Amino acid sequence: MTVTIREARDADLPAVLALYAQPGMDDGQVLTPDEARAIWQQFARYPSYCLFVAEDGAGGEIVATYALLVMHNLAHRGTPSAIAEDVVVSPTHQGRGIGRVLMAHALAQAREAGCYKLALSSNAKRESAHAFYRSLGFQQHGLSFLIETSQELS
Repeated sequence: MTVTIREARDADLPAVLALYAQPGMDDGQVLTPDEARAIWQQFARYPSYCLFVAEDGAGGEIVATYALLVMHNLAHRGTPSAIAEDVVVSPTHQGRGIGRVLMAHALAQAREAGCYKLALSSNAKRESAHAFYRSLGFQQHGLSFLIETSQELS
């Protein structure tokens, strides 16, 4: 299958929201197109934050997406790092190499920006995703911690 990776356009937002609605991602609880558009327009305020889509070469259907943030650092001698987020491939298109193409694109973008690393996080329950990332050469590094903002510190 041939896909083209490109920056998302306004018209792509409904397709991106449909990808996020998948079980295991946002489980059907997604923004409205207007809410998504307002947030997506904020991406432009960041110096290096992009939403990318994978478009099926045959029919033009949006079959995958990811967001990439290049974060500028004072540490690491000022070398930036990249974070891939919200990586999702349509269930009907999984297993066709699209995820590999997405991650190759993300790595190329990170290299082009002079980043020393490309990082991503994945829900602990998504074991098949972890196996996929390992198959690409990603290594588990450190631990990830979070606190819900509705919680108080102990």
